Amino acid sequence: MEGTRPLSAQIPHHLLADPSFLHAVQRRDFSAVFATAHRSGISFNRIGEACGMKPERASKVARGEATVTALDTVECVADGLRIPGVLFGLAARPWEDSSPTPHAEPQDGDDHMNRRQLLRGTLAVGLTTPALAALTDTRQSMDLALAADLDLVDLADLEAAAETYGYGYHGQAPSRVLADLATDFAGLQPYLDTQQSVSNRARICRTAGQMAGMIAIVLHDMGARKEARQWFATGSKAARESGDRQLLAWVLAREAMVPINYGAPRTAARLAEQARQAAGDRPTAAATLAAAVAARAYALCHQPDDARRAVRAADALMERLDSAARADTWLTHGEQKHHVHLSHAFTALGDTQRAYESQQRALELSAPTSTMTRSLLTIDAAMCFHHGGDTEQACRRTIAVLESLPVPYRSGLVHRRAQDLYRLIPARHHQEAGRGRTT
Repeated sequence: MEGTRPLSAQIPHHLLADPSFLHAVQRRDFSAVFATAHRSGISFNRIGEACGMKPERASKVARGEATVTALDTVECVADGLRIPGVLFGLAARPWEDSSPTPHAEPQDGDDHMNRRQLLRGTLAVGLTTPALAALTDTRQSMDLALAADLDLVDLADLEAAAETYGYGYHGQAPSRVLADLATDFAGLQPYLDTQQSVSNRARICRTAGQMAGMIAIVLHDMGARKEARQWFATGSKAARESGDRQLLAWVLAREAMVPINYGAPRTAARLAEQARQAAGDRPTAAATLAAAVAARAYALCHQPDDARRAVRAADALMERLDSAARADTWLTHGEQKHHVHLSHAFTALGDTQRAYESQQRALELSAPTSTMTRSLLTIDAAMCFHHGGDTEQACRRTIAVLESLPVPYRSGLVHRRAQDLYRLIPARHHQEAGRGRTT
């Protein structure tokens, strides 16, 4: 039947960005899949022919009067409606040309837009297995490209895109930012298909390192620790190939924040020191970030002397940063970001007065849309209340933060920090604190 089935009844591209349709696909809810395809204008005759079944059966499936369970039929549906195999939990289908074609003529942008819609759609329903698989495919494709001697004609647009992403979420859901970042990251590859000068290759690798690092930041914020580490590894690889030691230091310092926030401070301290070594002694954003992150790691390792030395180094570097390096972006080190790091370091050291000062200054400098940053600062303040003996107030503040978070932020880093506080407080307060654990 595979060889005689007619051309596909391809579903409209916008459905691959529709969270409800994607939920149905990932659950293999073929009643919803067929009904949605029919509502989009595809007749049951076309659905049946494309999927290798009679139109009457396709209609019954749409009404919930028949089911699709056999693997070969599931594959027929994926092929017939042109739904990527990964969304059904299948291997990539034969019609999915996932390998780049050398020297292909530029397309009109449809493939780029479809990739963006697919990533947005899969990520809109969370870090599901299909979403993570799509991200992994994007990252591994770039790993292969970085291993080759490739070319670049003009990086200006993508370099500008990387700079724009550096300004953070700006009130957007992390999943939306992640989808757009991953799409533009994949868009680097068409520029890497011919031999190129050393300087041009350095530019593409530098942009790849920046974007990979920012993808890792978003994954970390969403709680995908393993995937964040893998993207940081790709970012480090690209940074090393670019020859930009400050970029390498930035990637390593940002990577160190993963073990800081997920219970491995000694690993974090090691990565932060690698970042400090790569950055050198010049007053750069990466050097300042690395010192601030080292202070947090040492404080969590109960090495107060090392932590305070790192704080002093970070403050000294911060005072010498030029205005460009002080910009408020992911790629630079502004005053707000500096105090966010110091807040966590001083909180972990038990130096509540200095922690409060950094928290207040960071909040003054944080935009109202900086949902995650403001939430983390509030949890730091709650931790300080606990250190000061007012554990009930600490619990109330943390619960209030969790209950006020928009849905896209209710898992991941903020929730992890709240759990850290929960584990520290005495058992008699757990009933109060537990009320917010599932929020």
